Amino acid sequence: TEDEIILFEREMKEFWTKLKSIYGTEQINQTLALRDSCKESIKALSEKWSKKLKEGDLMIDKIQEFSNEILQKSQRISENQEHLTEIKSNLNQEEEQKKDLTDSIQELKEELMKKKEIISSKKQAAKERVERLCKSKVLFEERLGLEIRRVHNEQLQFIFRHIDHKDPEKPYVFTLSINEQGDYEVTSCTPPLDCIAEFQLKVRETNNFSAFVANIRKAFTALSYK
Repeated sequence: TEDEIILFEREMKEFWTKLKSIYGTEQINQTLALRDSCKESIKALSEKWSKKLKEGDLMIDKIQEFSNEILQKSQRISENQEHLTEIKSNLNQEEEQKKDLTDSIQELKEELMKKKEIISSKKQAAKERVERLCKSKVLFEERLGLEIRRVHNEQLQFIFRHIDHKDPEKPYVFTLSINEQGDYEVTSCTPPLDCIAEFQLKVRETNNFSAFVANIRKAFTALSYK
């Protein structure tokens, strides 16, 4: 260090002062030359090690900088891994939700198909029942003086005449349909009958349609005498 060099130079001066008093000039000159050579060597060595120390400090700074950079990159990698884990978790949840939604859609499709089949079956049954009623048209017209018409929405209109002895052509009418449950349902009745609901319930229980029509005609007839 510089302090050591200064101390060394002071000791050398003291040494040369003592040496001058003991040895001659030639020997002193040789010794001085040796001293100067030694000083130059020490100076060169000092400069060399000073440079090495500076390079070492720069290397330490670079190592520290590199370590900090590695630490920062490690932190970013850790954060990215956590973010990636979160993304994977969200993707898994979305896949599960997608699967649940797909299963629900499939169930709804199957349920809809079943309902369509049921509705189609009921419509076919209702159509067949209306066809059977139409085939009975001649029988009702001959025995009960009844006219049957097919109206909108697959409904049948029953028109009775020759009930009111004062006005034989006066129509007594009720309209019949087959509801979604496949049951007979009276949608209108002119003139209205208080017992129509009772007749409707009975034909649903017995499925005796001829008796149903006959009972309504009897009720219209009884009403004409009031």
